[in-house]
Amino acid sequence: MRAFVGVPLEDAAIEGLVPVQEALRQGRLVDEENLHLTLAFLDDQPEDVLAELDAALDEIRVPRWDMEFTGVEAKGGRRPALVWADVAKVQPLRQLHDKVRGAARLSGIDLPRERFRPHVTLARFGRSRPADMGRLTAFLSEFGGFRAGPFPVERFCLYASTLTPEGPVYDVLAEYPL
Repeated sequence: MRAFVGVPLEDAAIEGLVPVQEALRQGRLVDEENLHLTLAFLDDQPEDVLAELDAALDEIRVPRWDMEFTGVEAKGGRRPALVWADVAKVQPLRQLHDKVRGAARLSGIDLPRERFRPHVTLARFGRSRPADMGRLTAFLSEFGGFRAGPFPVERFCLYASTLTPEGPVYDVLAEYPL
């Protein structure tokens, strides 16, 4: 099963991001109900491994915190693949990220080493739908300094991700309170 661990957004945070998405007006916008902050992408995993991970994630304890959006960026250079809202990298978020990755490794999931850039993906661009760079540059000029929050974070989740032609469908497999 394709899965990931992430922080769901509360309604107020989603409401803060929707006007930014609407102003972008290009790419494949992430559906409101799919907006989240990914802590670890797990790729395809057997159900027994996810069950072991679930038990490990249930043991994680970190304090609650407030999420703040600190800008908007495009990732991918001259052919952007994503537009995202940056999230402030506060200590409880760093701790949660590290503990989630540790739990995944202990459950037998091999995660690639990568720098943690906390963000919420707003839109994706594909090869058949590349970004209009003029419009994207104007958008980033206007929204690059976007700020919103604070928004309380009180939980994180283990998600299943099913790819469909219309876009991914995320289902919460388990929730973990902070």
